[in-house]
Amino acid sequence: MTPGYKDRFLTNLLRVLPQHALSGLMYRATRVTWKPFKNVLIQEVVNRYAVDMFEAENPRPTSYASFNAFFTRSLKPDARPVAAEPDAVASPADGKINQAGYIHDGKLLQAKGHDFSLLQLLGGSYNLSSDFAEGGYATIYLSPRDYHRVHMPVTGRLREMIFVPGTLFSVSEATTQLVPGLFARNERLICIFDTAAGPMAVILVGAIFVGSMETVWAGEVRGPAGEPTTWLYSGEERIVLRKGEEMGRFNMGSTVITLFGRNRVTWDPALQPGVRVRMGQKIGRLRLAQGES
Repeated sequence: MTPGYKDRFLTNLLRVLPQHALSGLMYRATRVTWKPFKNVLIQEVVNRYAVDMFEAENPRPTSYASFNAFFTRSLKPDARPVAAEPDAVASPADGKINQAGYIHDGKLLQAKGHDFSLLQLLGGSYNLSSDFAEGGYATIYLSPRDYHRVHMPVTGRLREMIFVPGTLFSVSEATTQLVPGLFARNERLICIFDTAAGPMAVILVGAIFVGSMETVWAGEVRGPAGEPTTWLYSGEERIVLRKGEEMGRFNMGSTVITLFGRNRVTWDPALQPGVRVRMGQKIGRLRLAQGES
């Protein structure tokens, strides 16, 4: 897809508009419980994006208390089978593959002809950058039609969480081609887990109208403007989440980036840009060091 004049106009408009103020308004609007208002919003999204409500635990769109409750809806228990093989890496979310590959010279591919910095993506942490240098990454874009909860690609023990303040550009296919370093500029939530294949990062990238991001252990996560905010976990705080368990959600849509260390993952060759994936499906396999299990 080549960005058109409309894409360029909207992207340039976002450069000058108050992104956080607009997202704040959306945050409040999506939590309105007045039935005529929230029902119109819900029905518009269901119709425009052909949302499959039959797979939802609650299939009645207008029965949700607010638009946000609908948008973050849960699915029926059997709606997303999780890849059962011990070495399988499960997709953390529904969506389209933006890119899947391996980090070279501290750079990840954002779109054809555009890359961005691993160090910047990880909020300037040299320690984390060292953990994932020359590792594997998969970037998944969630559209309004998709299921918006994020699940564990593999079993992991929580180690660290970092909120990185930033811009709130759209993360559409067109915008990734128009805004350099988009994923390392936008607001994001970095969750670090220790796994059988070493460190794993699951990064929730914010965007315009993404009112907030949540995790199952901390709820809605925010931090002050300026520098990143870090939470380190120890003892009983270091919860273990199994492969396929929910770890977080977007209040409105965006992008999930998963990182593994060097020689720790092999991606499925079918993971090409634009390919749709569903949460739980096998997207790669872990490569454990000799003697590990």
